[in-house]
Amino acid sequence: QSGLVPAYSAESDSEDEGAEKDEKEGRLTDWVKLACLLCRRQFPSKEWLLCSPQIQVFPLNKETIIDGLSLLCQTGKRLEHELKNKIYSYIHIRFLDLSNNYISDLSPLAPMTHLLWLKVDTNSVTSLKGQPLAEFTFLQWLSVASNQLVDIEGLVGPSLETLILSGNSIQKISGLQSADFANLVILELRANQLETTSGFDLPNLRKLYLVIQASSGLQVQTAAVCGF
Repeated sequence: QSGLVPAYSAESDSEDEGAEKDEKEGRLTDWVKLACLLCRRQFPSKEWLLCSPQIQVFPLNKETIIDGLSLLCQTGKRLEHELKNKIYSYIHIRFLDLSNNYISDLSPLAPMTHLLWLKVDTNSVTSLKGQPLAEFTFLQWLSVASNQLVDIEGLVGPSLETLILSGNSIQKISGLQSADFANLVILELRANQLETTSGFDLPNLRKLYLVIQASSGLQVQTAAVCGF
């Protein structure tokens, strides 16, 4: 078993305490005993110890993980005006879930231009107009279900593949054209107040889920269409 060396064991409690102190102070090597204080192993010679990988220890906190974090969930936090203070630093986030809050304004998300997946279900969004959706050029999955939308004016998504708008109060669809949503393949519009399917032209759409409310209010037509 080449490469394996005996485990390092201190001779006394005082030496143990000293080693722990050294480790806390950033000293990871005992040059007297030729031992690594991090993995607690002793090496046969100084040369072996010098050739071993040098490990740097950093504290796990917001500052050290902020650049590498790709997924962030802030659900059920009662977020509203304090949203900017909670997430403004996480500009490299790819996947973001902000469901079950009181959010009406998505503008604090504007710096998150790397977003691929965004869920803001069960919030207080009343309009998509003026929201920073145009900044999310890589966004492929968007859910704004169970909010207070009455239309989709302001919605943009050149890279969107899945769009979920169920559980709002949308009555008419307009602006969903292939030029702006060329990659959209799944559209979820159930639990709205739609009276017609006119207003969109999406030749690449593969799945459409919606409920049509007849003008009389007495008839409901459910449709799930695949393979246009």
